[in-house]
Amino acid sequence: MSTSITITRPDDWHLHLRDGAMLKAVLPETARHFARAIIMPNLVPPVVTGAQAAAYRERIMAALPEGMAFEPLMTLYLTEDTDPADVAAAHAAGICTAVKLYPAGATTNSASGVRDFDKVRPVLEKMAEIGMPLCVHGEVTDPAVDIFDREAVFIDRVLDPIRRATPGLRVVMEHITTSNGVEYVKANDADLGATITTHHLIINRNHILVGGIKPHYYCLPVAKREEHRLALRAAATSGDTRFFLGTDSAPHVDPLKECACGCAGCFTATNTMALLAHVFEEEGALDKLEGFASRNGPVFYRKPMNEGTITLTKGDAAQWPAKIISGDGPVTVFDPGFPVHWHVDA
Repeated sequence: MSTSITITRPDDWHLHLRDGAMLKAVLPETARHFARAIIMPNLVPPVVTGAQAAAYRERIMAALPEGMAFEPLMTLYLTEDTDPADVAAAHAAGICTAVKLYPAGATTNSASGVRDFDKVRPVLEKMAEIGMPLCVHGEVTDPAVDIFDREAVFIDRVLDPIRRATPGLRVVMEHITTSNGVEYVKANDADLGATITTHHLIINRNHILVGGIKPHYYCLPVAKREEHRLALRAAATSGDTRFFLGTDSAPHVDPLKECACGCAGCFTATNTMALLAHVFEEEGALDKLEGFASRNGPVFYRKPMNEGTITLTKGDAAQWPAKIISGDGPVTVFDPGFPVHWHVDA
């Protein structure tokens, strides 16, 4: 049995850093292990122009502790008023790597998202022309659709029609949570990829609801049935290059999680790599961890592989802080609910 594994330094292809005091507190948790990350643009107000993305990137780099190396890969928040020329200019200048599609009302800070998909068609056509990926929060917001079915309905009702109408558009289905998402990716070509989060490999909907509501397991897309969790595990550990890591690590202060209308999001930046080693070992697939965490994402995004490495070692039960303390308040670190014996070596 392996007790040590060295892999190319990983990337996180879906990350929330927030801004201000929260940014300063959580950024080191990612930069400690990850070389790059796709940065979500759903601030308040959202990052909708190339100039705003450049300014946000400067704030991120200013918050990076001395001695740490990290590259934020910026995204633009797609609205019905997004200018295709601004998107193309930001991409050409190396400011923005991708554009993020939030259906209006789908998740945290998504009120400015898209309601009429015909209005964003010129942007999508420009993105297909220049090869710029579209990152998709894949859920419908129709109140008539059950929350556990929103991803499957989105594929049929929104995503597949968009892709058929825009040949060549490169799409990342972010944080897939269902076997439907897995099968849709596997049935399509290399222009379609998908990220899978750490927490969706570990929890199902029982973890949120059984024995009392667990607010720190509540996320969007919400965790689904056990059969879907197992499908995600099979995809992540399969070696299929279309699946790669996007943690969707999403910090919220405890008072906003532990309340009558708690925010959605799991904060996993601190312990993701140890948790992934545990999951991949359970699946007999430690040899596939590097592909999922370090190689498949750069292939899809047409980025070079990182030059550095990290080493994970198995030993005594891992310890990590229960909370990260920010200037805005405490943030609870995701607790898998079982002992983890993998450590990232310092």
